[in-house]
Amino acid sequence: MNVVIVDDDQLVALSLKTILESDARVTVVGTGTDGTDAVLFYQKERPDVLLMDIQMKPVSGLEAAEEILQIDPQAKILFLTTFSDDAYIIKALDLGAKGYILKQDFEGILPALFAVQQGQSVFGGEIVSKLPVLMQPKNEFDYSQYDIGEKEQEIIALVGTGKSNREIAEELFLSEGTVRNYISTILEKFSLRDRTQLAVFYLTKVR
Repeated sequence: MNVVIVDDDQLVALSLKTILESDARVTVVGTGTDGTDAVLFYQKERPDVLLMDIQMKPVSGLEAAEEILQIDPQAKILFLTTFSDDAYIIKALDLGAKGYILKQDFEGILPALFAVQQGQSVFGGEIVSKLPVLMQPKNEFDYSQYDIGEKEQEIIALVGTGKSNREIAEELFLSEGTVRNYISTILEKFSLRDRTQLAVFYLTKVR
């Protein structure tokens, strides 16, 4: 099994490489330190599994996963992180990640990799315990308090499910420029910085 490891702590990435390659069935074909590396290594190596942290700069693991899954919807991405933040978990699920485990579950990393390689979805014990609550429908969100119109609501939902501006434009029969303008207006109304924050807002407050 070929694996790419991406973690913003280079020491962690190298330690993981050593641990994983202690199993003769695993070859680490690349290590990186942010989402940009993840995309480049994925395109170059097409690994069986991409093992990746979430919170990295300047490009996060979630942003990289979104781009990679647009390139290859069959990509097998396993998130390994110290963060069990609800918004991260929901976003990872919605993007189509195959697993989400915590670094504290160190002994479970190798079995999780093999499970993901075989097409299974893998979540650490702490994550599994959260899923029933996270998947419950939320009370209907009151858009009117933010002066959000029907078309803006459609765009918010599509951003929240990981659609690019081009995909949103095609689905709603708009130009990409119009979609960008809508998103800028929406961000201003919600006092959000970027579309990632908008997606998290949608997943945690609206969906």
